[in-house]
Amino acid sequence: MRKTVSFTKNATNVFFHILTGCNLKCRYCYINKAQQGAHALDITTIEAWLRAFAAQGRPANVIFLGGEPTLHPDLALAVKKARELGYSSITIDTNGYLFNQILSKVAPHEVDFFSFSLDGVTRETNDRIRGDGCYDKCLAGIKQADRSGFHTSLIYTVNRMNIHELPQIVPLLSDLKIDRFFIQVIGLRGKCAKKNLAEKDPKNLQVSRAEWLAVIPDVASRAAKQGIRTTYPKVYLDLDETFECAGLVADNYFIFPNARVYRCPLCEDFPLHSLIVEKNRLAAANPINEMDLFQLRIPEGCVMNKIVQPDNIIYTDPGNPEYKIACCLLKEEVRA
Repeated sequence: MRKTVSFTKNATNVFFHILTGCNLKCRYCYINKAQQGAHALDITTIEAWLRAFAAQGRPANVIFLGGEPTLHPDLALAVKKARELGYSSITIDTNGYLFNQILSKVAPHEVDFFSFSLDGVTRETNDRIRGDGCYDKCLAGIKQADRSGFHTSLIYTVNRMNIHELPQIVPLLSDLKIDRFFIQVIGLRGKCAKKNLAEKDPKNLQVSRAEWLAVIPDVASRAAKQGIRTTYPKVYLDLDETFECAGLVADNYFIFPNARVYRCPLCEDFPLHSLIVEKNRLAAANPINEMDLFQLRIPEGCVMNKIVQPDNIIYTDPGNPEYKIACCLLKEEVRA
């Protein structure tokens, strides 16, 4: 069964980058320290900011991110604080190295999911993207988390270097006892937005609409038939489908160590944050910011996509796109 997950303001989703440092140098890393901060937050600040978002008046979910969040020596304490504050779910996104003995410092009833990033079914493909040794380390981390009683997710960021392997991933998901599978689309953010990759043009890392639609829905369906809850971004809309912006109709916050808070991930390379944490309270940022841009209506759908990565739109003639680009937070969920 496949359904589009509608946006809702009934829950708050907090994507909390408690640091931006990482032990890896993935080729498409979206972190931009010049715009997001280069330091790690101390535990007092983490607790205060968690409290600020928990006070929004609706159930809240938190995803601890980095960089690599397990590098933070106080991540376990942050998890416990989030649980004390009543967060509905707690997820830790990790590259699999699981620093600071994190699995021994938190319990399965405290962390709903450890979510692992793997970008290849084979060692060769994954390590070409993420670095030598990452494949084995990630698989070992997943197995260790499973043995310790934690639920696990796997994130596969589709790009031109690894889309050919995605159709072979379902047996690996089953072998690793993955509970949830997230297929992600690569965006031109952070390192990927710069002209410093081995490829002549970093845009070549993005796959076309035809490639995406030929591969992703089928893989998601096959994974779901194995009992694995699978989610992927809708990405494309037909011209007669209604475009909605999550920044206007949902309650998502992307928080960085320099106190910037974004509502849209595509804005994170720019000082377009609509909110900022001041004295441990959420405050509106000065215009012009992302919220002003969200109000615009264009035939192409997502206005931020049109601004940041317009090359993934094809036109039948000037001003008439073949399709719309969906909000990057609009998901398709597939279950058996």
